[in-house]
Amino acid sequence: MSLAKDEPVLIIGAGTFGLSTAHKLASLGHTNITVLEKDDQVPSRFSGAFDLNKIIRSEYIDPFYTEVALQAIRQWQTNPLYQPHFRQVGFLNVVTGEASPVVQNALHKYNASVAANSAFDGYLVPCPDAAAIHKVAPQFTGDLPGWTGYLNRLAGYAQSSNAMQAVYGACVQLGVKFALGKAGEVDELLYETLTGGKKCIGARTKDGKVYQARTTIVAAGGYVANVVPAIAPQISAVCWGVSHIQLTPSESEQLRGFPVTTVRDIGFFFEPDPATHKLKICYMGGGYTNQKNGLSVPYSTLAEGEYVPEEDIRQTRRLLKQVLPHIADRPLIDKHLCWVADTGNSDFIIDFVPGTTDNSLAVLSGDSGHGFKMMPVIGNFAADLLSKGQQELHRWRWREPKVEEGRPKHIAWRATATVDLSSMPRSKL
Repeated sequence: MSLAKDEPVLIIGAGTFGLSTAHKLASLGHTNITVLEKDDQVPSRFSGAFDLNKIIRSEYIDPFYTEVALQAIRQWQTNPLYQPHFRQVGFLNVVTGEASPVVQNALHKYNASVAANSAFDGYLVPCPDAAAIHKVAPQFTGDLPGWTGYLNRLAGYAQSSNAMQAVYGACVQLGVKFALGKAGEVDELLYETLTGGKKCIGARTKDGKVYQARTTIVAAGGYVANVVPAIAPQISAVCWGVSHIQLTPSESEQLRGFPVTTVRDIGFFFEPDPATHKLKICYMGGGYTNQKNGLSVPYSTLAEGEYVPEEDIRQTRRLLKQVLPHIADRPLIDKHLCWVADTGNSDFIIDFVPGTTDNSLAVLSGDSGHGFKMMPVIGNFAADLLSKGQQELHRWRWREPKVEEGRPKHIAWRATATVDLSSMPRSKL
């Protein structure tokens, strides 16, 4: 059934996927859109995109995602809504001399993926050694031991919270309604039992209010299984630790302009934020789970996630000593865990929920730590789903994993296997 422009649409979650979808539908002329968000502010602090910045790049071993990321980058470059929040400083993709063969091989595959695409002609700079890296990033004062890789100039980063704030404002201007805090925290989805299945007719929030909807779209990030429990076998909440170093304005200016840098066997970091003078750095191991009754779920409160594990501290110091030794021992501030909805193969899930009728309930999930860069285009894919009434792209369909398959322990872009937080001591710094 097609969705009329005046029929009520309910979107659960004001993160990357939810805001992008709300904006796209409103831009297409839908006039009855409500977004429910359990935080009392937008951008939502429960969103993995609530952050200073996120990498915007097109490196994927799978060429399908390279093309999708290129679509997004063109929007980051030219769309007035997104362009002010994008810095095309380039993406330096390297490994150290201690990288394992698996990580080295992943780097080679990423390099090959962009080298084979004509869109990157003239943008790629080989960086075979520390001397070459120092030429493209003279701000780096460390020895860069054994560092090798390449620079992709058709890349950079976006100021993610600022971009989300801009999309939120655009949504409000287009008439999208928002309910926040307890008024926006979903207590349960509501269903009507029909022959052949059940129809989702909206949701009830924690304050008891009922929101009726023709179509309900769940875009709740790592918390998606709290709203749609049936998705739990194919989604696992995974987090990474994020830390920052506070610099002075002069220190910040001295480091201004270096490319976003991913050291694949350790972590990644960004140029200092021009407004706050904070330098963000993140250890990029396999991430952390929080296992409860056989499932990984995020912490229920923001305060519980205001730390990073000791391993993150150790790896962060290791990386800083190699690249920026003069700040390697500075205090790490604004430490927190960043939760995502992880799929076993890093594919998104953009589909209607089986067992619900009339295309009444859909999920946008599985960002798998690489969804924010797609913010300018992910709403297009949600709108296509609603328009066509089915997910024609097999890789984004709802999946029913076989029990015996289990979850992979290693994904190419992650340096190590996933570890449960219960086995990791909390940092004291």
